Amino acid sequence: MYPDIEPYETGRLNVSDVHELYYELSGNKDGAPVIFLHGGPGGGCDEKDRSFFNPKKYKIIFLDQRGSGKSTPSAYLEDNTTWDLVKDIEKLRERLGIPIWHVFGGSWGSTLSLAYAQSHPDKVKSLVLRGIFTLRKRELNFFYQEGASHLFPEAWDDYIAPIPEAERHDMILAYHAQLNSVDDTTRIKAARAWSKWEMATSKLYVDPSYIARADNDDFANVFSAFARIENHYFVNDGFMRDGQLLEQQEIDKIRHIPTVVIQGRYDVVCPATTAYALKKVWPEIELHIVPDAGHSSREPGIAKLLVEATDKFADL
Repeated sequence: MYPDIEPYETGRLNVSDVHELYYELSGNKDGAPVIFLHGGPGGGCDEKDRSFFNPKKYKIIFLDQRGSGKSTPSAYLEDNTTWDLVKDIEKLRERLGIPIWHVFGGSWGSTLSLAYAQSHPDKVKSLVLRGIFTLRKRELNFFYQEGASHLFPEAWDDYIAPIPEAERHDMILAYHAQLNSVDDTTRIKAARAWSKWEMATSKLYVDPSYIARADNDDFANVFSAFARIENHYFVNDGFMRDGQLLEQQEIDKIRHIPTVVIQGRYDVVCPATTAYALKKVWPEIELHIVPDAGHSSREPGIAKLLVEATDKFADL
């Protein structure tokens, strides 16, 4: 990955009567524009993600999605859907006066990248995607209901602990009630447990100190926004048809866009079967399955291939 850099410009984008989004620009002012779409939903951008791009060649654009990161109001769920975010991305492109740009996204960022590209195929020069997630019910069920639970039973026990046994037949719905409780203690406890489950399963080699961050009061608001927004999207099926992003007519809209997909073989959060399903319906993509990696973009093998992909498209 490239050395850490600081943004040369930051700004706010009003996208509704309520939502105001934070964005920033770094790298080369005259470079190839690339929009980085963060995960979650609700995760916000991480300054270290600038390092996936050559700062001499790219104009790197970060956008904190509605309710996420430095955007306000934090964790706000009203007027917060996939298609609102797609409109926000396009509004930012117009604000910055960019005719066409590269799009980079992992996990939920890959979902949003596909949704944006399928909505505006003439505005996307290339796609670099990681940990493919298309928000199908089977994907949500594997991670939040039964599947990943068989691989991480001790972490699963911590995840289900806040939920009464009678409600565990639908964990996403049960968490929805607690994450939106008027009781602060209930809401924060649920947000921590929801976030810990993903943190405990996202890397091939899990760092206990990383998971411990969820218990740090300094991060309470961060995890609250992450958990509430993510659950909000999942309980609403991503505001799209089941499997919509993989439908033939939707893929045909973006078939012409050069695309590289990086997928961890042992990704439990977004299993490789979804990336493989994308490859089957869209054989033109360049798919790399990393044999010694999980979900995180920080896995060494994944990070290396992501940088190679952005280098490849820098002069496109």
